[in-house]
Amino acid sequence: MARWQAGAQDQLEQAALALFLEQGFAETTVPQIAARAGLTTRTFFRHFTDKREVLFAGDEAVPTSVQQLMAQTPPEVRPVPLILTQLGPFAETVFGDRRDMLRRRHQIISTDQGLRERELQKMATLRASIVDGFVQRGTDKLTASLVADLAVVVLSTALAQWLDSVGPMPLSTAVAEVLAAFRRLASEVELQAGP
Repeated sequence: MARWQAGAQDQLEQAALALFLEQGFAETTVPQIAARAGLTTRTFFRHFTDKREVLFAGDEAVPTSVQQLMAQTPPEVRPVPLILTQLGPFAETVFGDRRDMLRRRHQIISTDQGLRERELQKMATLRASIVDGFVQRGTDKLTASLVADLAVVVLSTALAQWLDSVGPMPLSTAVAEVLAAFRRLASEVELQAGP
């Protein structure tokens, strides 16, 4: 077996997801994953620190992508317009081509408390990155925090809608639908506030 076999990480991910769905996350071992992939346990640990990380591979790059988006957006763009115009394309770029994998991952995560906690940590890291990005753009901390919360709620809601939908709906469409619902709610709040 070649030391650095091409596509080993993808093979390990596919094997792990299949085993997690077949026999459960807790019951699956690293040697089983490696064997299913036709690789060695040593190869597994070259790519992942543990079996949990198979489910979250690539997520560590998302905060960096957020920072790049913030840096590339002209400084005069205010926080809410930035979220309204850029969240859909951002989500499509980061997650759009991973729908099948994300569906399987979601199914696995929903069965394990530890994995659900890890998913919450991931979202907290994303939120912190968005807050930092807005603060670096000169936004006050309160506004940055509120807009980051909005972005995370919209993104997580859109991802859930997208993963549950039937047919080839783009993720950016799901984001647009959630943002439209947010606008409707915001207009109701404004009407209730009144003059």
